[in-house]
Amino acid sequence: MMKKALILTSMIGLIVAATGCNEVRRDPGKIYVPDMYYSRALETYSSTEALTQAGIHYNARPVEGTVARGAMAAYPFKNDSVGYARSAEVKNPLNASAVDMKETERIYLINCGICHGAKLDGNGPLWKGGDGPYPAAPRNLVTDPIATNMAEGTMFHSIKYGKNLMGGYGSQLSTKQCWEIVAYIKAKQAEAANPAMAAVN
Repeated sequence: MMKKALILTSMIGLIVAATGCNEVRRDPGKIYVPDMYYSRALETYSSTEALTQAGIHYNARPVEGTVARGAMAAYPFKNDSVGYARSAEVKNPLNASAVDMKETERIYLINCGICHGAKLDGNGPLWKGGDGPYPAAPRNLVTDPIATNMAEGTMFHSIKYGKNLMGGYGSQLSTKQCWEIVAYIKAKQAEAANPAMAAVN
């Protein structure tokens, strides 16, 4: 009796399975957690028109003041007369002894040496002793009193935003690289002011 019931149950199960697989199913059936099944995620490069219509103003840029992981804090002042005046308050956050001067010299020569010269004397390839395209000589960074007395923050501000005929390098150099160049220039100024100390080093 038990054996017959088992055979009958197995046969019914096979019939149900066979009838359930006799056609292609297009309906997914019940969806468990529908918000996971139908993603509401926005494509990175899709139109943001729907967001704008919903009152969300998304411009794909990081929030102002965002600092990349491992990067230095952003410079606090804007490129205006107030920012330039207040730049003197800012000190170089880098310890000059921790700066790789050889690498910084390379960065200086690529970005600054074209005008200020390899010796920081203002006689770079674009000036050529007055034969270059500029109407005025680039500043001599080691002997000009304006340069030697310039505060670190003001020097950074000038590198980042530019000053007079000099363009800004904030888009080419990171905050750390700008501060490293400031440390490099200050070290060269100290060497020029004290040649005996430079000879010892």
